[in-house]
Amino acid sequence: MYVSVRDCHLPMFGGVKAGLDAMGLDAVELNYDRKCSVMSLDNCTERESLADKASIDKFAYKCSIQKIKVTSFLLSNNFGADDLDAEIDWVISAVRTAGYLGIPAVRIDAIMHDNRDWPLEKRIQHFADCMAKILDATSNLSVEMGIENHGTLGNNPEFLDSVLNKVNSPRVGMTCDTANFYWFGHPLSKVLDIIKHFAPKIKHTHVKNINYPPEKREIQREIGWEYGKYASPLREGDINIKWVIQTLKEAGYKNDLCIEDESLGRFDAEKQKAVLRDDAEYLKEILTTL
Repeated sequence: MYVSVRDCHLPMFGGVKAGLDAMGLDAVELNYDRKCSVMSLDNCTERESLADKASIDKFAYKCSIQKIKVTSFLLSNNFGADDLDAEIDWVISAVRTAGYLGIPAVRIDAIMHDNRDWPLEKRIQHFADCMAKILDATSNLSVEMGIENHGTLGNNPEFLDSVLNKVNSPRVGMTCDTANFYWFGHPLSKVLDIIKHFAPKIKHTHVKNINYPPEKREIQREIGWEYGKYASPLREGDINIKWVIQTLKEAGYKNDLCIEDESLGRFDAEKQKAVLRDDAEYLKEILTTL
Protein backbone atom coordinates (compact mmCIF):
# COMPACT_ATOMS: atom_id res chain seq x y z
CA MET A 1 0.00 0.00 0.00
CA TYR A 2 1.03 3.59 -0.56
CA VAL A 3 -0.44 7.08 -0.09
CA SER A 4 -2.10 9.16 -2.80
CA VAL A 5 -4.31 12.24 -2.89
CA ARG A 6 -7.30 13.47 -4.87
CA ASP A 7 -6.49 16.08 -7.50
CA CYS A 8 -9.02 18.54 -6.04
CA HIS A 9 -6.72 19.11 -3.06
CA LEU A 10 -3.68 20.15 -5.11
CA PRO A 11 -4.53 23.54 -6.71
CA MET A 12 -3.99 25.30 -3.38
CA PHE A 13 -0.32 24.36 -3.63
CA GLY A 14 -0.04 25.77 -7.14
CA GLY A 15 -0.40 22.64 -9.21
CA VAL A 16 -0.34 18.86 -9.31
CA LYS A 17 3.42 18.40 -9.10
CA ALA A 18 3.88 21.21 -6.56
CA GLY A 19 1.13 19.76 -4.39
CA LEU A 20 2.49 16.25 -4.51
CA ASP A 21 5.97 17.51 -3.66
CA ALA A 22 4.63 19.59 -0.76
CA MET A 23 2.85 16.53 0.63
CA GLY A 24 5.78 14.21 0.03
CA LEU A 25 3.79 12.10 -2.44
CA ASP A 26 4.02 11.01 -6.05
CA ALA A 27 0.57 9.46 -6.56
CA VAL A 28 -2.73 11.13 -7.46
CA GLU A 29 -6.33 10.26 -8.32
CA LEU A 30 -7.65 12.30 -11.25
CA ASN A 31 -11.23 13.24 -12.05
CA TYR A 32 -12.05 12.05 -15.59
CA ASP A 33 -14.84 14.22 -16.96
CA ARG A 34 -17.35 13.71 -19.76
CA LYS A 35 -15.05 15.48 -22.22
CA CYS A 36 -12.48 12.73 -21.50
CA SER A 37 -10.15 15.21 -19.84
CA VAL A 38 -8.30 15.48 -16.53
CA MET A 39 -6.67 18.25 -14.54
CA SER A 40 -3.64 19.55 -16.41
CA LEU A 41 -0.33 18.56 -14.89
CA ASP A 42 1.06 21.94 -16.02
CA ASN A 43 -1.71 24.32 -14.95
CA CYS A 44 -4.35 23.17 -12.48
CA THR A 45 -6.87 25.74 -13.75
CA GLU A 46 -6.92 23.96 -17.13
CA ARG A 47 -7.95 20.52 -18.35
CA GLU A 48 -5.87 18.08 -20.37
CA SER A 49 -7.59 16.03 -23.06
CA LEU A 50 -7.31 12.25 -23.12
CA ALA A 51 -9.73 11.91 -26.02
CA ASP A 52 -7.33 10.33 -28.52
CA LYS A 53 -4.14 8.28 -28.61
CA ALA A 54 -1.86 11.24 -29.33
CA SER A 55 -3.12 13.20 -26.32
CA ILE A 56 -2.97 10.12 -24.09
CA ASP A 57 0.64 9.47 -25.15
CA LYS A 58 1.50 13.11 -24.45
CA PHE A 59 -0.04 12.82 -21.00
CA ALA A 60 1.82 9.58 -20.28
CA TYR A 61 5.10 11.26 -21.23
CA LYS A 62 4.40 14.16 -18.86
CA CYS A 63 3.67 11.73 -16.03
CA SER A 64 6.94 9.94 -16.74
CA ILE A 65 9.01 13.12 -16.84
CA GLN A 66 7.43 14.54 -13.69
CA LYS A 67 7.47 11.15 -11.93
CA ILE A 68 3.73 11.27 -11.22
CA LYS A 69 1.78 8.06 -10.73
CA VAL A 70 -1.94 8.17 -11.51
CA THR A 71 -3.60 5.63 -9.24
CA SER A 72 -7.17 5.90 -10.49
CA PHE A 73 -9.71 7.83 -12.49
CA LEU A 74 -12.63 9.23 -10.50
CA LEU A 75 -15.90 9.08 -12.43
CA SER A 76 -19.11 10.86 -11.46
CA ASN A 77 -21.20 8.51 -13.57
CA ASN A 78 -24.98 8.42 -13.45
CA PHE A 79 -26.55 5.13 -14.45
CA GLY A 80 -29.92 6.86 -14.15
CA ALA A 81 -29.10 9.14 -17.10
CA ASP A 82 -31.64 9.59 -19.89
CA ASP A 83 -29.02 8.68 -22.49
CA LEU A 84 -27.75 5.58 -20.74
CA ASP A 85 -25.85 4.27 -23.77
CA ALA A 86 -23.78 7.46 -23.91
CA GLU A 87 -23.12 7.25 -20.17
CA ILE A 88 -21.91 3.66 -20.43
CA ASP A 89 -19.77 4.48 -23.48
CA TRP A 90 -18.10 7.26 -21.51
CA VAL A 91 -17.31 4.91 -18.61
CA ILE A 92 -15.92 2.40 -21.10
CA SER A 93 -13.67 5.13 -22.54
CA ALA A 94 -12.32 5.84 -19.06
CA VAL A 95 -11.58 2.18 -18.38
CA ARG A 96 -9.87 1.77 -21.75
CA THR A 97 -7.78 4.89 -21.21
CA ALA A 98 -6.84 3.67 -17.74
CA GLY A 99 -5.80 0.36 -19.24
CA TYR A 100 -3.64 2.05 -21.86
CA LEU A 101 -1.95 4.20 -19.21
CA GLY A 102 -1.48 1.35 -16.74
CA ILE A 103 -3.83 2.92 -14.19
CA PRO A 104 -5.05 0.11 -11.93
CA ALA A 105 -8.50 1.32 -10.89
CA VAL A 106 -11.53 3.41 -11.80
CA ARG A 107 -13.95 4.77 -9.21
CA ILE A 108 -17.59 4.14 -10.07
CA ASP A 109 -20.29 6.31 -8.47
CA ALA A 110 -23.24 4.52 -6.86
CA ILE A 111 -25.59 7.49 -7.18
CA MET A 112 -28.32 7.12 -9.82
CA HIS A 113 -30.12 10.42 -10.32
CA ASP A 114 -33.75 10.43 -11.55
CA ASN A 115 -34.39 6.86 -10.40
CA ARG A 116 -35.04 7.44 -6.72
CA ASP A 117 -38.58 6.08 -6.96
CA TRP A 118 -37.37 2.68 -8.20
CA PRO A 119 -37.58 -0.18 -5.69
CA LEU A 120 -34.22 -1.38 -4.40
CA GLU A 121 -34.25 -4.64 -6.36
CA LYS A 122 -34.78 -2.79 -9.64
CA ARG A 123 -31.92 -0.42 -8.87
CA ILE A 124 -29.66 -3.33 -7.99
CA GLN A 125 -30.44 -5.16 -11.24
CA HIS A 126 -30.11 -2.01 -13.34
CA PHE A 127 -26.74 -1.13 -11.82
CA ALA A 128 -25.46 -4.68 -12.25
CA ASP A 129 -26.59 -4.71 -15.88
CA CYS A 130 -24.66 -1.49 -16.53
CA MET A 131 -21.53 -2.92 -14.98
CA ALA A 132 -21.89 -6.11 -17.04
CA LYS A 133 -21.91 -4.06 -20.27
CA ILE A 134 -18.75 -2.22 -19.20
CA LEU A 135 -17.03 -5.48 -18.28
CA ASP A 136 -17.95 -7.04 -21.63
CA ALA A 137 -16.55 -4.06 -23.54
CA THR A 138 -13.29 -4.08 -21.58
CA SER A 139 -12.82 -7.83 -21.15
CA ASN A 140 -9.25 -7.65 -22.47
CA LEU A 141 -8.19 -5.29 -19.66
CA SER A 142 -7.16 -5.84 -16.06
CA VAL A 143 -8.38 -2.43 -14.82
CA GLU A 144 -10.48 -2.86 -11.69
CA MET A 145 -13.60 -0.87 -10.89
CA GLY A 146 -14.61 0.17 -7.38
CA ILE A 147 -18.21 1.16 -6.66
CA GLU A 148 -17.97 3.83 -3.97
CA ASN A 149 -20.15 3.85 -0.87
CA HIS A 150 -21.37 7.28 -1.93
CA GLY A 151 -24.78 8.85 -1.34
CA THR A 152 -27.87 7.20 0.08
CA LEU A 153 -27.82 4.17 -2.20
CA GLY A 154 -24.11 3.47 -1.99
CA ASN A 155 -24.06 3.44 1.80
CA ASN A 156 -26.66 0.68 1.91
CA PRO A 157 -24.64 -2.52 2.43
CA GLU A 158 -27.49 -4.57 0.94
CA PHE A 159 -27.20 -2.63 -2.33
CA LEU A 160 -23.42 -3.05 -2.49
CA ASP A 161 -23.51 -6.74 -1.62
CA SER A 162 -26.28 -7.47 -4.09
CA VAL A 163 -24.65 -5.61 -6.99
CA LEU A 164 -21.27 -7.24 -6.40
CA ASN A 165 -22.86 -10.67 -6.16
CA LYS A 166 -24.85 -10.18 -9.37
CA VAL A 167 -21.87 -8.83 -11.29
CA ASN A 168 -19.65 -11.57 -9.87
CA SER A 169 -16.41 -10.37 -11.43
CA PRO A 170 -12.96 -10.16 -9.80
CA ARG A 171 -12.56 -6.83 -11.59
CA VAL A 172 -15.50 -5.19 -9.83
CA GLY A 173 -15.47 -4.40 -6.14
CA MET A 174 -15.70 -1.37 -3.92
CA THR A 175 -14.08 2.01 -3.56
CA CYS A 176 -14.12 2.22 0.22
CA ASP A 177 -14.69 5.71 1.57
CA THR A 178 -13.66 5.31 5.19
CA ALA A 179 -16.09 7.95 6.50
CA ASN A 180 -19.14 7.73 4.26
CA PHE A 181 -20.83 4.90 6.16
CA TYR A 182 -20.41 7.06 9.29
CA TRP A 183 -21.75 10.13 7.44
CA PHE A 184 -24.77 8.03 6.44
CA GLY A 185 -25.63 7.62 10.12
CA HIS A 186 -24.41 4.12 10.92
CA PRO A 187 -23.07 3.80 14.50
CA LEU A 188 -19.29 3.72 14.70
CA SER A 189 -19.01 0.05 15.64
CA LYS A 190 -21.26 -0.88 12.71
CA VAL A 191 -19.11 1.19 10.37
CA LEU A 192 -16.09 -0.90 11.30
CA ASP A 193 -18.07 -4.11 10.88
CA ILE A 194 -19.19 -3.03 7.40
CA ILE A 195 -15.65 -2.12 6.32
CA LYS A 196 -14.36 -5.48 7.55
CA HIS A 197 -17.14 -7.26 5.66
CA PHE A 198 -16.25 -5.57 2.37
CA ALA A 199 -12.45 -5.55 2.84
CA PRO A 200 -11.79 -8.53 0.53
CA LYS A 201 -13.63 -6.73 -2.29
CA ILE A 202 -12.04 -3.29 -1.91
CA LYS A 203 -10.24 -2.10 -5.06
CA HIS A 204 -9.55 1.53 -4.19
CA THR A 205 -9.97 3.90 -1.22
CA HIS A 206 -10.89 7.42 -0.20
CA VAL A 207 -9.55 8.10 3.28
CA LYS A 208 -11.30 10.69 5.40
CA ASN A 209 -12.60 11.01 8.95
CA ILE A 210 -15.28 12.52 11.19
CA ASN A 211 -15.06 13.52 14.86
CA TYR A 212 -18.60 13.37 16.30
CA PRO A 213 -19.44 14.17 19.95
CA PRO A 214 -19.06 11.03 22.12
CA GLU A 215 -22.80 10.72 22.72
CA LYS A 216 -23.44 10.62 18.95
CA ARG A 217 -20.93 7.94 17.98
CA GLU A 218 -22.83 4.75 18.76
CA ILE A 219 -26.35 5.82 17.82
CA GLN A 220 -28.12 5.86 14.47
CA ARG A 221 -28.00 9.47 13.25
CA GLU A 222 -29.85 11.15 10.41
CA ILE A 223 -27.99 11.11 7.10
CA GLY A 224 -25.27 13.75 7.00
CA TRP A 225 -25.91 14.98 10.54
CA GLU A 226 -23.72 18.08 11.18
CA TYR A 227 -21.14 16.78 8.70
CA GLY A 228 -19.71 20.17 7.81
CA LYS A 229 -19.10 20.87 11.48
CA TYR A 230 -17.54 17.54 12.46
CA ALA A 231 -15.63 16.38 9.37
CA SER A 232 -12.06 16.20 10.61
CA PRO A 233 -8.42 15.78 9.60
CA LEU A 234 -7.42 12.12 9.50
CA ARG A 235 -5.66 12.06 12.89
CA GLU A 236 -8.55 13.66 14.74
CA GLY A 237 -11.52 11.52 13.78
CA ASP A 238 -13.40 8.70 15.46
CA ILE A 239 -12.64 6.11 12.78
CA ASN A 240 -9.51 4.16 13.64
CA ILE A 241 -7.62 4.61 10.38
CA LYS A 242 -4.80 2.33 11.49
CA TRP A 243 -7.34 -0.44 12.14
CA VAL A 244 -8.86 0.13 8.69
CA ILE A 245 -5.48 -0.09 6.98
CA GLN A 246 -4.53 -3.20 8.95
CA THR A 247 -7.86 -4.77 7.97
CA LEU A 248 -7.23 -3.95 4.32
CA LYS A 249 -3.75 -5.43 4.51
CA GLU A 250 -5.06 -8.65 6.03
CA ALA A 251 -7.60 -8.86 3.19
CA GLY A 252 -4.82 -8.59 0.61
CA TYR A 253 -5.31 -4.97 -0.45
CA LYS A 254 -2.19 -3.49 -2.08
CA ASN A 255 -3.35 -0.34 -3.82
CA ASP A 256 -3.40 3.30 -2.72
CA LEU A 257 -4.76 5.04 0.34
CA CYS A 258 -6.19 8.15 -1.29
CA ILE A 259 -6.54 11.26 0.87
CA GLU A 260 -9.95 12.94 0.54
CA ASP A 261 -10.12 15.41 3.42
CA GLU A 262 -13.50 17.15 3.59
CA SER A 263 -12.65 19.07 6.76
CA LEU A 264 -10.60 21.63 4.82
CA GLY A 265 -13.42 24.14 4.42
CA ARG A 266 -13.20 24.85 8.14
CA PHE A 267 -9.67 26.26 7.83
CA ASP A 268 -7.81 29.11 6.17
CA ALA A 269 -5.53 28.43 3.20
CA GLU A 270 -2.33 27.89 5.15
CA LYS A 271 -4.00 25.58 7.66
CA GLN A 272 -5.50 23.59 4.80
CA LYS A 273 -2.02 22.95 3.43
CA ALA A 274 -0.76 21.98 6.87
CA VAL A 275 -3.66 19.58 7.37
CA LEU A 276 -3.04 17.87 4.02
CA ARG A 277 0.67 17.52 4.73
CA ASP A 278 -0.14 15.99 8.09
CA ASP A 279 -2.74 13.66 6.56
CA ALA A 280 -0.04 12.31 4.26
CA GLU A 281 2.47 12.00 7.09
CA TYR A 282 -0.08 10.24 9.28
CA LEU A 283 -0.86 7.58 6.67
CA LYS A 284 2.83 7.04 5.96
CA GLU A 285 3.49 6.67 9.70
CA ILE A 286 0.80 3.98 9.91
CA LEU A 287 2.21 2.10 6.94
CA THR A 288 5.64 1.93 8.57
CA THR A 289 4.14 0.16 11.59
CA LEU A 290 2.32 -2.62 9.71
